[in-house]
Amino acid sequence: MTLTFRALSGGHGMNLASVRPGPDLVEAGWTEAEYAASGVVHDVPGDREASFATRVAVRRPQAALASGTLVVEWLNVSSGSDAAPDWTYLSDELVRSGHAWAGVSAQYVGVEGGGAAVAVEGAALQGLKGGDPERYGDLSHPGDAFAHGIFTAVARALAAPGADGPLAGITVERVLAIGESQSAYLLTTHVNEVHPTDRFFDGFLIHSRGDVAAPLGEPGRGIDLLAARREGAPTPLRDDLDVPVLVVEAEGDLVGRINYLPARQTDAALLRVWEIAGSAHADHFQIGEFESFLGCPDPVNRGQQAYVLRAALRHLEAWSRGGPAAPGAEPLEIVDGRFVRDDDGNARGGVRTPVVDAPADTVSGEAADGASVICGLFGRTIAWSPEQRAARWASHDDYVAAYTAATDDAISAGFLLAEDRDAILAEAREF
Repeated sequence: MTLTFRALSGGHGMNLASVRPGPDLVEAGWTEAEYAASGVVHDVPGDREASFATRVAVRRPQAALASGTLVVEWLNVSSGSDAAPDWTYLSDELVRSGHAWAGVSAQYVGVEGGGAAVAVEGAALQGLKGGDPERYGDLSHPGDAFAHGIFTAVARALAAPGADGPLAGITVERVLAIGESQSAYLLTTHVNEVHPTDRFFDGFLIHSRGDVAAPLGEPGRGIDLLAARREGAPTPLRDDLDVPVLVVEAEGDLVGRINYLPARQTDAALLRVWEIAGSAHADHFQIGEFESFLGCPDPVNRGQQAYVLRAALRHLEAWSRGGPAAPGAEPLEIVDGRFVRDDDGNARGGVRTPVVDAPADTVSGEAADGASVICGLFGRTIAWSPEQRAARWASHDDYVAAYTAATDDAISAGFLLAEDRDAILAEAREF
């Protein structure tokens, strides 16, 4: 199966916006480019074939800076258009480690347009082609029955030895698949039903999956994830994994709209599950200065899952190379479908970060009752009054000392990275 890559240009430029700029790629010696990848793929289980031409965004280091690892993100279409949430969370780690990144428009909706699992007011559901026909008009997606084939075929072509395409000059030794939210539902299906035959990817980072696996899809249309969730049964990952899989769940993913809890599973030889206390499905790290556009009744979650995700990727990459397994983490404490919270209002158990172990406010994965669907995904931050902080901490110096110790404890445990220590310490609250 041969794929061709054609550089995309013109129109409105790359359609993969983020409110968080991330590292300066030029200063880091990286380049960014966008391609149309085209070829022929099969569906699952392989009795139909179709031609396709989809978008691939590539961010890569100079060959001399490359680690040999390619991280391929299944772009997220929950809003009705492509987004790369895990690039936003992980870009600092990708760049400093030299891991090339590719974002693949694997799903029909991202290319052709259609519905949204999470409606965003004012967003046009045009897909790449409708939003910028000059740049993307020649793309063609045959439907989500072929999404898994497209995702794997693009990754395989990018990583091919001696390739003169987007990763020319880089010898790819490991390929990791990552995806968040709707993409994580698809990667759950990929691990369970596709990887046992393809056996291409060397590891998977499944971020914020829900209780079910996505359906395999049909030709000529996108999957209806909401219908699948209504009709499907809780689906754990298969128990005969042959490559490492790290599942990272925010506190807000366990219950409520995402509802991972019924599919929760324990660690195994090649599986680790991290549940992050005080984190939400989406958070201030993602939305930044555009938080006010959400119209949420409370400030959105200001937890620290970004730093935990970077540690997860670091562990997964080393594990996929035959290094030590990622550390295990205790689950969040849940009784009768409700989180057990400490005296500060933060969830007990799970992966711990400084904002929950040395708190100056309460960070929750759950929004207030009556919040909109989108606000529910962003959780909330409950500010403490000066009196509450004074009751909890003898002085600001006392708080900072505890916050610093919690940071160092989490680094020692492997759930945060030493390279992020200064950034984490800078997030200590002022009062």
